[in-house]
Amino acid sequence: MTSVLLVDDERDLLSLLDFNLRASGFETLLATTGEQALSHLRRRVPDLVLLDVMLPDVSGTEVCRQIKSDPRTRHVPVVMLTAKGDEVDRVVGFELGADDYVTKPFSVRELVLRLKAVLRRAGARPSERPPESVGPIRVDVESHRVYVDGAEVVLTPLEFKLLTTLMSRLGRVQSRDQLLEDVWEMSAEVETRTVDTHVKRLREKLGSGRDLLETVRGIGYRLVDPSEKR
Repeated sequence: MTSVLLVDDERDLLSLLDFNLRASGFETLLATTGEQALSHLRRRVPDLVLLDVMLPDVSGTEVCRQIKSDPRTRHVPVVMLTAKGDEVDRVVGFELGADDYVTKPFSVRELVLRLKAVLRRAGARPSERPPESVGPIRVDVESHRVYVDGAEVVLTPLEFKLLTTLMSRLGRVQSRDQLLEDVWEMSAEVETRTVDTHVKRLREKLGSGRDLLETVRGIGYRLVDPSEKR
């Protein structure tokens, strides 16, 4: 049974999430503080962590940082949960390696669907193999590493999948809905700015290759071969 560690100091919300996730077939572990969450993680590694940003002791971002920096747990998907809707908070979470970001208030049904999508994504391999390099960008799919101008660039799992998807469809425009379905494995009907946020962060990390990731206004994004840029 898939296990989810739920971390939130709002006990009513924690009970609601616990009930709905168990009803959806998940095994749940509960924590109301960051320290409790870290204690759970030391004893057992769950399949996913649903993590509130605002906790009374250790912040959710610090818990996420520790999860992603520990070899035992860095593969565990983390979904951040918060009342804040500011883009800065989302960017911080994604930069630390969070796999998705859900803002309160939210639909419990949508949340369950997004958790299932994150879990599917975590266990999936890209269906299309990208070219080894595009301009200064080189990808080693087997070792899950990316290099720009010969220097390694650290990407989150989602950023890596986004980059390899765009590389495998070089020169072809990908709509936000298409990327949401193929990279996030989420229904395009789910309204989210996740795609734009991830593209922005990925572009910042690509250094001299950043201009190869183009925005096609009103449609979506594409990665282009430098020989085709004018």
